[in-house]
Amino acid sequence: MSEIHHQRVEALRAVMAGRGWDAVVISGSDPHSSEYPAPRWKQVEWLSGFTGEAGDLVVTRDHAGLWTDSRYFIQAVSELEGSGIVLHKTRVPDAVGIPQWLASNARTVALDGTCFTADAVREIEEALFSAEDDPEEELSVSGIRKRPEVVDVPDLLDVIWNERPDIPRTPVTTLDEDTTGESRLQKIVWLRKFLMKENCDCILLTALDEIAWLLNVRGQDIEYNPLVISYLLVTLDDVFWYVKKGSDLPEDPDTVDSETEIRADGVTICRYDALADGLLQAGGAGRIYVDPATLNHSVYSLVSDSFDEKDIISGPSPVILRKAVKNAVEIAGMKEAFHVDGIAMERFLFWLDTALASGQKITEWDASLKLTSLRAEIPGYRGNSFCNISAYGHNAALPHYSTPEHGSSVIEPQGLYLTDSGGQYLFGTTDITRTVPVGECSLLEKEDYTIVLKGMIALSRAVFPKGTAGCQLDVLAREPLWKLRRNFGHGTGHGLGFYLCVHEGPQDIRQNFNRQPLLPGMVTSDEPGIYREGQHGIRHENILLCMEAGRSGFGEWFRFETLTLCHIDTAPVLKDLMTADEIEWLNSYNRHVYETLSPDLPQEVSEWLRGKSMPI
Repeated sequence: MSEIHHQRVEALRAVMAGRGWDAVVISGSDPHSSEYPAPRWKQVEWLSGFTGEAGDLVVTRDHAGLWTDSRYFIQAVSELEGSGIVLHKTRVPDAVGIPQWLASNARTVALDGTCFTADAVREIEEALFSAEDDPEEELSVSGIRKRPEVVDVPDLLDVIWNERPDIPRTPVTTLDEDTTGESRLQKIVWLRKFLMKENCDCILLTALDEIAWLLNVRGQDIEYNPLVISYLLVTLDDVFWYVKKGSDLPEDPDTVDSETEIRADGVTICRYDALADGLLQAGGAGRIYVDPATLNHSVYSLVSDSFDEKDIISGPSPVILRKAVKNAVEIAGMKEAFHVDGIAMERFLFWLDTALASGQKITEWDASLKLTSLRAEIPGYRGNSFCNISAYGHNAALPHYSTPEHGSSVIEPQGLYLTDSGGQYLFGTTDITRTVPVGECSLLEKEDYTIVLKGMIALSRAVFPKGTAGCQLDVLAREPLWKLRRNFGHGTGHGLGFYLCVHEGPQDIRQNFNRQPLLPGMVTSDEPGIYREGQHGIRHENILLCMEAGRSGFGEWFRFETLTLCHIDTAPVLKDLMTADEIEWLNSYNRHVYETLSPDLPQEVSEWLRGKSMPI
C-alpha cells in the first residue's frame, strides 16, 4: 500500500477517535448491492489500494483487515504488502467472518448503511449483542459496561475523501419488445399479479439489474454493466422510478426520446433522492414487499419508518428468477452474440498465434487491446462485459488478474497464455475463457490443461432430472481434479444476463448449498480451473444453456447446450488421460465451431482454424 493509503487509514482513525467508534466497516458494494460499483463507491480501493471486485474492510484503532475470498488471495497479499492491513480469508475452513470478528473486538461499530444490506447489518448487530454478557467485556471510563451499537453514517468517508466522485448520470437506452421478447408493460402486469398473489400493495426494487430488466432500459452508470442507478417502486396502480435528476433524464442520442417513451407506459420519473418522500406517501397504501438480501440498511430503515412492521413483507425478489429464465427472443439474441463474439475470438487467437510466430513482441496489455478492438468492430457492440483478464504464465495463477497498462508481462514463446473476457451487445452478453499454448509446455502444464478440460467436458455433457440444483452438479467439473488431489477455490458456474450483468443469479454451480434448481432457459457458465502460484493458471470456460431432455418413467430430464463458439486448442492435451467419450466430444465441438464460424471468417483465419480444429 502506498503512503497515501496509509494516510487515509490514519485519517479515518482520527474521525473514529473523535466520535467514539471502536470500528468502522467499509463495504465493497454500493447502495444497490452491485458486484461492480461506480467509482463513487469504490471505497475499499480508495482506502486500502486493494483493487479486487470482492472485499470488505474493517478498521479499528489498532487493526485493519481485508476480508476476501480465494479468487483474490494472491492479489491481496501483493497489493497490501507492507501496509499493515491483514488479509482475512473467507470461504475457507475455520474462517471467521466480519460479524464474529467484530463481536470479539468492538462494541461501537460505524458503517455506511446505504452500502450494506439489511441482512448484513442485522447479522453484525446480532453478533455484537450475543457478546453483550461476556464477563471479559471492556468497561467504559465511568465503570459502566458499554452497550453494543451499530451507527449508520451514510456517506461516512465524505469527511476525509476530498473530490469524491459524484453519482454518475449517463444516457439511457430503451429496448423494444423485438429485442427483449416482452414489453415493460407486460413485465409490470406480471409483477402486479405477483403482488396480488402475495396480498401486497407495492414492491420496492433496489437491485439495478432487476430495474433495468423490468423497465427494458440500459445505461452506462457502472463500467461494463449497462445499468442505471435508481430505485423502483411499483404499486398496483402506479410505477415510480427514482433516478438521478429524474426530470432531466439523459438520453442516448442514437435512440428515441426515452423519457417520453417511459412516461407513456405509466412510469413516473422522480429524483433519485426523493425515495424517502415516496415511501412516506406509499406508507398509507397497505403492505410493501421487499427483498432484505439486496435492500440496503438505510432504505430499509426508511421503509420501517413509513410502514407498520406487520405490513412489511420480506422475501426474495421475484424478478431475479424471472429474468434468469430467458425467453425465446433472448435465447436467439444470446446465440447471435456468441456467434459474433466467437468470430472476434478466432480472429484474435489467429492474430496472437501468427504475431508470436513472426517474433513480434506482444505484451498482455497489447493482447487485451487487440481483443477489445476486434469486438468493437461488431455492430451492436456496447463495450466489454468486464475488465479483460489477459494473463501470461504465472500471472494466470491469479483467477482475477488485473492486466496493468504499464509494465505488463511480455508473452514469451513458451508455456500458456490465458484470456478471460466478454462483450456487451444489444442482443446479449458474452463471457469466455481460453487458455492457449504459446510455445512448448511442460508436462505439468499439459497435465493440468487436460484434467481441467475433462472437468469442463463432464459438466457440459450432464443430463439430470428436473429439480436438480447447481450445487449437485458441481462435483462433475471437479472430480477429474480431485482424483489427482487438485482443486480450485472459486465457483464452477454463474448465471449470465441478457445485455445485463455478466454475473447473475439465482442459479449457480458451486459447492455452496444453493437449492435453486436449474431450469430450461437459464444460461450458466462452466469454468473449472487450476492455479499454481508462481507457475501457471489454467481455466476453460464455455457458456451453457439449460434445455429440456425429454421425459421417462422417472420424470422430466434436462441437459445443456453449449453456446460458446471458439475452438479449444488440442496441442497441450494428453490424449492418454482422456476417455473415448471425452475425445469424441472435443473433436465434435471443434468441428462444430469450424463449420459454424468459417463462412464468416477471413480466408486466412478460416484456414488456420481448420488446422486447429483437426480431430485428435
